[in-house]
Amino acid sequence: MKIIYLFVSLVFLSCMEDPLEPVNSQEFDEMEDQDTTKNDNPLEDLTYLALGDSYTIGESVEESKRWPVQLVEDLRSAGVEISDPQIIARTGWTTNELIGAIDASNIQQPYDLVSLLIGVNNQYRGYPISQQEEEFEKLLKMAIEYAGGDKNRVFVVSIPDYGVTPFGQSRGPEKIAKEIDAYNALNKSIADTYEVRYFDITPISREAINKPEYVANDGLHPSAEMYDAWVGLMYPKVREMFPE
Repeated sequence: MKIIYLFVSLVFLSCMEDPLEPVNSQEFDEMEDQDTTKNDNPLEDLTYLALGDSYTIGESVEESKRWPVQLVEDLRSAGVEISDPQIIARTGWTTNELIGAIDASNIQQPYDLVSLLIGVNNQYRGYPISQQEEEFEKLLKMAIEYAGGDKNRVFVVSIPDYGVTPFGQSRGPEKIAKEIDAYNALNKSIADTYEVRYFDITPISREAINKPEYVANDGLHPSAEMYDAWVGLMYPKVREMFPE
């Protein structure tokens, strides 16, 4: 898979808190680990655009273990000819930062599949939930547009609960869980309004409290095993989007 790094300059307010920081002391929004991934193979004509943050770029897992990449591999195993996912995501991004990155990327082509997973950093930074409401809806509209206006080729993924991780356990897991639930309820409501499929992977993420193998080595992000469980939930319905 060919990797092209998407370098986006974003302006931060000086009063803004830093995004979630992994327990291994690496910066949570380290640009070097983020990219836009795309494939130039003309023989694989279906295309997939994945929009998000650290959970979509797969912070702390190998590129082949990111959930969008695992999803594509499962589709290929079923005979679906689809290119490597194009990923616009960066660890630490909030909704407004994802919007800015999308605008800077100058996306033009319609995609056969588009996914959206965003909001955890809004919650972590303490942004008003009204900002999530406004900007998530804008992002979902953009996702539908990038799917050629076909809402049936778009899906939303819920925000996982990082409060069950070693990182989150020291930062008020009950409060985190309550706020994540509120964000997810909002995102699902917006997805339902636009009749876009919504995958609730949050219960899977909460299994990490009893499954340490579901947490990456940084003590915060999902492991390859957790991403595999997510894909197991998503795959049957995504596969139905591409009838033979």
